[in-house]
Amino acid sequence: MDFIIIKHAVEVDHGIKRLSMHFIKKHAAPERARLSSELCTQISEEFEKLGLSTLPRTLPTSENEFVWVIQRNSILGEVADVAAALAHLDKLGMSPLPQVFDNYPRAKSNLS
Repeated sequence: MDFIIIKHAVEVDHGIKRLSMHFIKKHAAPERARLSSELCTQISEEFEKLGLSTLPRTLPTSENEFVWVIQRNSILGEVADVAAALAHLDKLGMSPLPQVFDNYPRAKSNLS
């Protein structure tokens, strides 16, 4: 998997870049016919090693979908990590802000 191009594209765009899953798959496994959940998990692990994360956190298996790739050590990356931690606590029923996701249901689904 060669994600150096993706890493540089994210850095050039101030820590965030919107990319299609087709583009990501092309760099992850060009020989593969389709995206599988297993391949998406491997992609996420490789992004993690490069200091990148995505929104949604669980990558879609459709090549027609778009995701945000975020540099983890950027301000936006830190905010996304805090929001993801809050979403995780909410899922466990331990949220310090119990109704926060009532107003932002799409945020919660993308952070899980």
